[in-house]
Amino acid sequence: MSEEKLTHTWDGLPISPTPPHGAMIVVYRDVEGRREYLLLHRAHHGPDYDGPWAWGPPSGARYPGEEIDRCAARELYEETGLDLLPRPLPEAVSYEWPVYILQAPSPTPLRLSAEHDSYVWLPYEEALLRISPLVVREAFEVAVRRVEIGD
Repeated sequence: MSEEKLTHTWDGLPISPTPPHGAMIVVYRDVEGRREYLLLHRAHHGPDYDGPWAWGPPSGARYPGEEIDRCAARELYEETGLDLLPRPLPEAVSYEWPVYILQAPSPTPLRLSAEHDSYVWLPYEEALLRISPLVVREAFEVAVRRVEIGD
């Protein structure tokens, strides 16, 4: 099965033709003794859409020539309004799509971009059930294992 390479983002901006093509940021917070993970809902198919790519951590494409750490911070800010520096997660880095982690303060006010229409903070097990496709869920699982064993 071959996958067509995307050359532009959903809003028409160019995607780097060379890897890494983008970054995912697993954002978590601790609230009243429990850990919660942030998931965003993509607005493209409407608020009731629950299929592939509907729910996932903040993530996005790298622009041509952009440093990957800058991409992760920019995407986090654009999608959530969080002006914080996520950390690369070496154990979960793929050549094409590295994973970053970030512990957010609590409470955590968010400001969504036009790309997303809602968000939720969920415990790991519930978050895992919402994330698709499998490749995103697997990267999320690796990041959470790293968070759970200590930063």
